Amino acid sequence: MSDRPRILAFAGSTRQDSYNKRLVELAARAAGEAGAEVTRIDLRDFPMPLFDEDLERDSGPPEHAARLKALMKRQDGFLIASPEYNSSVTAVLKNAIDWTSRPGPDEPPLAAFQGKAAVLLSASPGALGGLRGLVHLRAILGNIGVLVMPDQITLPRAFEVFNEDGSLRNAAHQASVEALGRSLAGLLAKIKA
Repeated sequence: MSDRPRILAFAGSTRQDSYNKRLVELAARAAGEAGAEVTRIDLRDFPMPLFDEDLERDSGPPEHAARLKALMKRQDGFLIASPEYNSSVTAVLKNAIDWTSRPGPDEPPLAAFQGKAAVLLSASPGALGGLRGLVHLRAILGNIGVLVMPDQITLPRAFEVFNEDGSLRNAAHQASVEALGRSLAGLLAKIKA
């Protein structure tokens, strides 16, 4: 097993041309350049029904929930770019967290989350850049044992902040996003050491 910190990078959106998919890629690239082993996923590839304890009792976790949880358990941290839907987190992201937080046989509680660290980012067409959604996401993750780093970035007017190549038009914003990726990689490297 690699001594490099392992980071799972994803957006809380399934939209093909999601601003948050673009945003998390910038942070993921910087984390990789800083020495982390970054795995990028799209929640679109992990479709699952709405969390339902009766379904879980009768059939166990859905295949994609089990696959995502196994992947998350192998990580040291998360880079999450989450859009804001009606002042909160997206349903697809909350549902993924709900399924992957469920206890499995012979594993400690919250095995996919306890002791992990995360960095949060958001891009939104709105004036606050997704800030209200990140407040909720920070609380959810903190309550299930994730150390959410204090620094984050929110980009308002997301429809006009990206260049054609996926970079940010504002060099200071680009540098801040890259710094977040490097910061998570650095923290996890120190923890692993």
